[in-house]
Amino acid sequence: MTDKPRVWVSRPTFPGIVARLEPHFEVTVEPEEHKFSSSELAARLATQDAAIVGLKDRIGAAEIAHATRLRIVANLGVGYDNLDLDALSAAGIAASNTADVLNESVADYAWALLLGSARRMNAAERWLRAGHWKATEFKAWLGTDVRGRTLGILGMGRIGQAIARRGAHGFAMPVLYHNRSPLPDDVAGALGARYVSRETLLADSDHLVIVVPYSAESHHLVGAAELARMKPTATIVNIARGGIVDDAALAAALRAGRPGAAGLDVFEGEPNVHPELLALPNVVLTPHIASASLPTRRAMANLAAENLICLLDPAAGRTPPTVLNREVLARRL
Repeated sequence: MTDKPRVWVSRPTFPGIVARLEPHFEVTVEPEEHKFSSSELAARLATQDAAIVGLKDRIGAAEIAHATRLRIVANLGVGYDNLDLDALSAAGIAASNTADVLNESVADYAWALLLGSARRMNAAERWLRAGHWKATEFKAWLGTDVRGRTLGILGMGRIGQAIARRGAHGFAMPVLYHNRSPLPDDVAGALGARYVSRETLLADSDHLVIVVPYSAESHHLVGAAELARMKPTATIVNIARGGIVDDAALAAALRAGRPGAAGLDVFEGEPNVHPELLALPNVVLTPHIASASLPTRRAMANLAAENLICLLDPAAGRTPPTVLNREVLARRL
């Protein structure tokens, strides 16, 4: 035991990240992935000065009730709907996320899902692996084109803008978007993006990508009525959070052929997936891995470590870069 601040890392991480933390902290890293219960989280946080947690670790008032030493919770993700920010702020505990370092990797992955679903790659691969490829009919496996078609983006933050750049400049696509507020004219102009109503976005997009953050207001933002507005040939991609799309409604819509295909990296009730989605051939399903490139996951863990070091080691001489509730810094530093 030492007099260094104590840090708990809720999931296995890279050796280089541990090596960076150890000069500053007494570090405990979970050796295996585990879904912690509320009581398990509370027990672990009770003796810690800081924690690095994942999206499946839901931390609110109950989990921090006895965490009198806790100064910061660093979330491994841009979204932080797993953290009760109000409860953390009330307790004087800083919270941080990993904004910006994963923008490009997630945008790349959105395009992988878009292309895969538009061109029916997952169903064709399963058909091939099953040994059916003796000959291919000329009109078999017909998908939809991407180049020159209309790209719609629901949520035009940094990731949405990265997706738009790829569409406008790489695939010569007209770009429509809907956001809480329009982008500045110069930013929208550089992206070739036009602000439209949500209803127009749904009706006019050939390929729609969802990138809005999850909140009570965005729960089931896309449900049966919204899906019914889409073209029969359209594709829909969700890389945001499960629960923004009503998965049951989407399964029914895909089965009925409007929209024509989907690419999903996130689901309601993860790690569970709606069984009707699992049975459909016109949807690409992946297990919440849009940020899962090696450089990006290293950068995410490194940014979480940076927030801890800046907050808890005065010798660092730097302000934590991505603290979400900065009013806590003014109260506690």
